[in-house]
Amino acid sequence: MNPSTVEQLKALRLSGMLEAWSEQYTSSTYHDLGFDERFSLLVEREHHRRDQQRLQRRLKQAQLSTTAAVADIDFSVARGLVKSKFLELADGQWVQAHLNLIMVGPTGVGKTFLSSVLANRCCTLGQTVRYIRSADLIMELKLARADGSLPKLQRQFAAVNLLVLDDWLRDPLPLQEARDWLDLLDLRYRKASCLFATQLPVEDWHGQIADPTLADAILDRIVHDSLRLVLKGESMRKLTSKLHTHSQSTYSRY
Repeated sequence: MNPSTVEQLKALRLSGMLEAWSEQYTSSTYHDLGFDERFSLLVEREHHRRDQQRLQRRLKQAQLSTTAAVADIDFSVARGLVKSKFLELADGQWVQAHLNLIMVGPTGVGKTFLSSVLANRCCTLGQTVRYIRSADLIMELKLARADGSLPKLQRQFAAVNLLVLDDWLRDPLPLQEARDWLDLLDLRYRKASCLFATQLPVEDWHGQIADPTLADAILDRIVHDSLRLVLKGESMRKLTSKLHTHSQSTYSRY
Protein backbone atom coordinates (compact mmCIF):
# COMPACT_ATOMS: atom_id res chain seq x y z
CA MET A 1 0.00 0.00 0.00
CA ASN A 2 1.41 3.34 -1.07
CA PRO A 3 2.09 5.35 2.14
CA SER A 4 1.37 8.61 0.34
CA THR A 5 -2.03 7.37 -0.79
CA VAL A 6 -2.79 6.14 2.74
CA GLU A 7 -2.05 9.60 4.15
CA GLN A 8 -4.15 11.27 1.46
CA LEU A 9 -7.13 9.03 2.26
CA LYS A 10 -6.73 9.86 5.94
CA ALA A 11 -6.53 13.58 5.15
CA LEU A 12 -9.71 13.30 3.09
CA ARG A 13 -11.36 11.38 5.96
CA LEU A 14 -12.08 8.42 3.71
CA SER A 15 -11.51 5.90 6.48
CA GLY A 16 -14.10 3.46 5.13
CA MET A 17 -12.36 3.37 1.77
CA LEU A 18 -8.97 2.99 3.46
CA GLU A 19 -10.23 0.12 5.59
CA ALA A 20 -11.69 -1.67 2.57
CA TRP A 21 -8.51 -1.10 0.57
CA SER A 22 -6.46 -2.62 3.39
CA GLU A 23 -8.71 -5.68 3.38
CA GLN A 24 -8.34 -6.06 -0.37
CA TYR A 25 -4.57 -5.69 -0.13
CA THR A 26 -4.14 -8.36 2.55
CA SER A 27 -6.76 -10.88 1.42
CA SER A 28 -6.49 -13.09 -1.63
CA THR A 29 -10.30 -13.12 -1.87
CA TYR A 30 -10.28 -9.96 -3.99
CA HIS A 31 -7.25 -10.66 -6.21
CA ASP A 32 -9.26 -12.16 -9.05
CA LEU A 33 -11.59 -9.15 -9.27
CA GLY A 34 -11.18 -6.45 -11.88
CA PHE A 35 -10.34 -2.83 -11.11
CA ASP A 36 -13.94 -1.62 -11.50
CA GLU A 37 -15.27 -4.29 -9.15
CA ARG A 38 -12.67 -3.60 -6.48
CA PHE A 39 -13.08 0.15 -6.75
CA SER A 40 -16.86 -0.25 -6.48
CA LEU A 41 -16.38 -2.15 -3.20
CA LEU A 42 -14.20 0.66 -1.85
CA VAL A 43 -16.83 3.29 -2.65
CA GLU A 44 -19.60 1.10 -1.24
CA ARG A 45 -17.74 0.75 2.08
CA GLU A 46 -17.19 4.49 2.36
CA HIS A 47 -20.81 5.20 1.51
CA HIS A 48 -22.00 2.72 4.17
CA ARG A 49 -19.68 4.25 6.78
CA ARG A 50 -21.05 7.72 6.14
CA ASP A 51 -24.64 6.47 6.22
CA GLN A 52 -23.98 4.93 9.62
CA GLN A 53 -22.38 8.12 10.89
CA ARG A 54 -25.40 10.15 9.83
CA LEU A 55 -27.72 7.62 11.50
CA GLN A 56 -25.78 7.82 14.76
CA ARG A 57 -25.99 11.62 14.66
CA ARG A 58 -29.75 11.45 14.13
CA LEU A 59 -30.16 8.99 17.00
CA LYS A 60 -28.08 11.18 19.28
CA GLN A 61 -30.15 14.23 18.37
CA ALA A 62 -33.38 12.28 18.92
CA GLN A 63 -32.57 11.60 22.59
CA LEU A 64 -34.85 8.56 22.63
CA SER A 65 -35.67 6.84 25.90
CA THR A 66 -34.94 3.51 24.19
CA THR A 67 -33.49 2.45 20.85
CA ALA A 68 -35.85 -0.52 20.51
CA ALA A 69 -36.88 -1.64 17.04
CA VAL A 70 -40.07 -3.08 15.56
CA ALA A 71 -38.68 -6.59 16.08
CA ASP A 72 -38.70 -5.97 19.86
CA ILE A 73 -42.48 -5.46 20.04
CA ASP A 74 -44.61 -8.24 21.50
CA PHE A 75 -47.73 -8.12 19.34
CA SER A 76 -49.31 -11.01 21.24
CA VAL A 77 -50.12 -8.77 24.22
CA ALA A 78 -53.79 -7.78 24.25
CA ARG A 79 -53.65 -3.98 24.06
CA GLY A 80 -55.41 -3.13 20.82
CA LEU A 81 -52.19 -3.04 18.80
CA VAL A 82 -52.83 -4.40 15.31
CA LYS A 83 -49.55 -5.56 13.78
CA SER A 84 -50.41 -4.66 10.18
CA LYS A 85 -51.50 -1.14 11.16
CA PHE A 86 -48.40 -0.53 13.26
CA LEU A 87 -46.14 -1.75 10.46
CA GLU A 88 -47.82 0.80 8.18
CA LEU A 89 -46.91 3.51 10.70
CA ALA A 90 -43.36 2.16 10.85
CA ASP A 91 -43.03 2.78 7.10
CA GLY A 92 -42.91 6.49 7.94
CA GLN A 93 -45.14 7.67 5.09
CA TRP A 94 -47.19 9.77 7.53
CA VAL A 95 -44.05 11.69 8.51
CA GLN A 96 -43.17 12.33 4.87
CA ALA A 97 -46.74 13.62 4.39
CA HIS A 98 -46.39 15.92 7.45
CA LEU A 99 -49.23 14.21 9.29
CA ASN A 100 -49.41 13.78 13.07
CA LEU A 101 -50.02 10.70 15.19
CA ILE A 102 -52.04 10.71 18.41
CA MET A 103 -51.26 7.66 20.56
CA VAL A 104 -53.77 7.32 23.40
CA GLY A 105 -53.79 4.73 26.17
CA PRO A 106 -53.70 4.14 29.92
CA THR A 107 -50.50 4.35 31.92
CA GLY A 108 -48.04 1.52 31.40
CA VAL A 109 -49.59 0.23 28.19
CA GLY A 110 -46.40 0.99 26.25
CA LYS A 111 -46.92 4.41 24.67
CA THR A 112 -43.38 5.62 25.35
CA PHE A 113 -41.87 2.36 24.10
CA LEU A 114 -43.95 2.29 20.91
CA SER A 115 -43.31 5.98 20.27
CA SER A 116 -39.58 5.37 20.57
CA VAL A 117 -39.80 2.43 18.18
CA LEU A 118 -41.47 4.63 15.56
CA ALA A 119 -38.98 7.44 16.21
CA ASN A 120 -36.05 5.06 15.90
CA ARG A 121 -37.48 3.75 12.63
CA CYS A 122 -37.80 7.32 11.31
CA CYS A 123 -34.13 7.93 12.14
CA THR A 124 -33.24 4.79 10.17
CA LEU A 125 -35.27 6.11 7.23
CA GLY A 126 -33.29 9.35 7.23
CA GLN A 127 -35.72 11.59 9.14
CA THR A 128 -34.63 13.90 11.94
CA VAL A 129 -36.37 13.27 15.26
CA ARG A 130 -36.54 14.74 18.75
CA TYR A 131 -38.16 12.98 21.70
CA ILE A 132 -39.06 14.98 24.81
CA ARG A 133 -41.54 14.82 27.65
CA SER A 134 -44.05 17.66 27.33
CA ALA A 135 -43.35 18.94 30.86
CA ASP A 136 -39.63 19.14 30.06
CA LEU A 137 -40.29 21.07 26.86
CA ILE A 138 -42.50 23.52 28.75
CA MET A 139 -39.64 24.08 31.21
CA GLU A 140 -37.14 24.60 28.37
CA LEU A 141 -39.45 27.13 26.73
CA LYS A 142 -39.93 28.94 30.03
CA LEU A 143 -36.17 29.18 30.64
CA ALA A 144 -35.55 30.29 27.06
CA ARG A 145 -38.17 33.01 27.41
CA ALA A 146 -36.39 34.26 30.53
CA ASP A 147 -32.93 34.49 28.93
CA GLY A 148 -34.09 35.75 25.52
CA SER A 149 -33.28 32.59 23.55
CA LEU A 150 -36.90 31.55 22.96
CA PRO A 151 -36.95 32.22 19.17
CA LYS A 152 -33.79 30.14 18.70
CA LEU A 153 -35.19 27.25 20.76
CA GLN A 154 -38.49 27.34 18.90
CA ARG A 155 -36.65 27.17 15.57
CA GLN A 156 -34.67 24.16 16.79
CA PHE A 157 -37.80 22.25 17.73
CA ALA A 158 -39.57 23.38 14.58
CA ALA A 159 -36.79 22.06 12.34
CA VAL A 160 -37.00 18.32 13.11
CA ASN A 161 -39.11 16.10 10.87
CA LEU A 162 -40.76 14.34 13.83
CA LEU A 163 -41.28 15.80 17.29
CA VAL A 164 -42.34 13.16 19.84
CA LEU A 165 -44.22 14.73 22.75
CA ASP A 166 -44.59 12.24 25.58
CA ASP A 167 -47.14 12.70 28.39
CA TRP A 168 -48.96 15.27 26.26
CA LEU A 169 -51.36 17.38 28.38
CA ARG A 170 -50.63 15.34 31.49
CA ASP A 171 -50.82 18.60 33.43
CA PRO A 172 -53.19 21.54 32.75
CA LEU A 173 -51.75 24.26 30.50
CA PRO A 174 -51.72 27.77 32.01
CA LEU A 175 -52.14 30.76 29.71
CA GLN A 176 -48.48 31.48 28.88
CA GLU A 177 -47.59 27.83 28.31
CA ALA A 178 -50.61 27.49 26.01
CA ARG A 179 -49.35 30.46 23.99
CA ASP A 180 -45.90 28.86 23.72
CA TRP A 181 -47.42 25.60 22.47
CA LEU A 182 -49.53 27.43 19.92
CA ASP A 183 -46.48 29.31 18.61
CA LEU A 184 -44.52 26.07 18.25
CA LEU A 185 -47.40 24.25 16.57
CA ASP A 186 -47.81 27.16 14.17
CA LEU A 187 -44.15 26.85 13.15
CA ARG A 188 -44.61 23.15 12.45
CA TYR A 189 -48.13 23.24 10.98
CA ARG A 190 -48.24 21.08 7.84
CA LYS A 191 -44.46 21.37 7.56
CA ALA A 192 -43.43 18.64 10.01
CA SER A 193 -45.01 15.89 12.11
CA CYS A 194 -45.74 15.47 15.80
CA LEU A 195 -46.41 12.31 17.77
CA PHE A 196 -48.59 12.99 20.82
CA ALA A 197 -48.39 10.19 23.40
CA THR A 198 -51.06 10.77 26.02
CA GLN A 199 -53.37 9.19 28.56
CA LEU A 200 -56.11 11.69 27.75
CA PRO A 201 -58.66 11.00 25.00
CA VAL A 202 -58.82 13.84 22.50
CA GLU A 203 -62.26 14.89 23.73
CA ASP A 204 -60.70 15.74 27.12
CA TRP A 205 -57.90 17.93 25.75
CA HIS A 206 -59.87 21.15 25.60
CA GLY A 207 -60.50 21.17 29.33
CA GLN A 208 -56.76 20.89 30.07
CA ILE A 209 -55.99 24.23 28.40
CA ALA A 210 -56.69 27.33 30.49
CA ASP A 211 -57.91 29.67 27.75
CA PRO A 212 -60.79 28.34 25.60
CA THR A 213 -59.73 30.40 22.58
CA LEU A 214 -56.18 29.07 22.73
CA ALA A 215 -57.56 25.58 23.28
CA ASP A 216 -59.61 25.88 20.09
CA ALA A 217 -56.57 27.09 18.17
CA ILE A 218 -54.26 24.35 19.48
CA LEU A 219 -56.70 21.54 18.78
CA ASP A 220 -57.52 22.97 15.35
CA ARG A 221 -53.85 22.66 14.38
CA ILE A 222 -53.58 19.07 15.58
CA VAL A 223 -56.69 16.94 15.24
CA HIS A 224 -57.57 17.48 11.57
CA ASP A 225 -54.19 16.18 10.32
CA SER A 226 -53.70 13.38 12.83
CA LEU A 227 -53.82 9.62 12.62
CA ARG A 228 -54.88 7.89 15.84
CA LEU A 229 -53.67 4.80 17.62
CA VAL A 230 -55.81 3.88 20.63
CA LEU A 231 -54.31 1.38 23.07
CA LYS A 232 -55.93 -0.40 25.97
CA GLY A 233 -55.25 -3.18 28.43
CA GLU A 234 -53.11 -3.76 31.49
CA SER A 235 -49.83 -2.11 32.32
CA MET A 236 -46.82 -3.72 30.64
CA ARG A 237 -44.93 -3.08 33.87
CA LYS A 238 -47.38 -5.35 35.62
CA LEU A 239 -47.33 -8.01 32.91
CA THR A 240 -43.51 -8.11 32.85
CA SER A 241 -43.07 -7.96 36.62
CA LYS A 242 -41.37 -10.96 38.19
CA LEU A 243 -44.19 -11.06 40.72
CA HIS A 244 -46.66 -11.43 37.86
CA THR A 245 -44.71 -13.94 35.79
CA HIS A 246 -43.89 -16.06 38.84
CA SER A 247 -47.35 -15.97 40.36
CA GLN A 248 -47.02 -19.63 41.34
CA SER A 249 -43.67 -19.11 43.05
CA THR A 250 -42.87 -18.42 46.66
CA TYR A 251 -42.71 -14.63 46.13
CA SER A 252 -44.95 -12.71 48.51
CA ARG A 253 -47.42 -10.36 46.84
CA TYR A 254 -48.56 -7.13 48.38
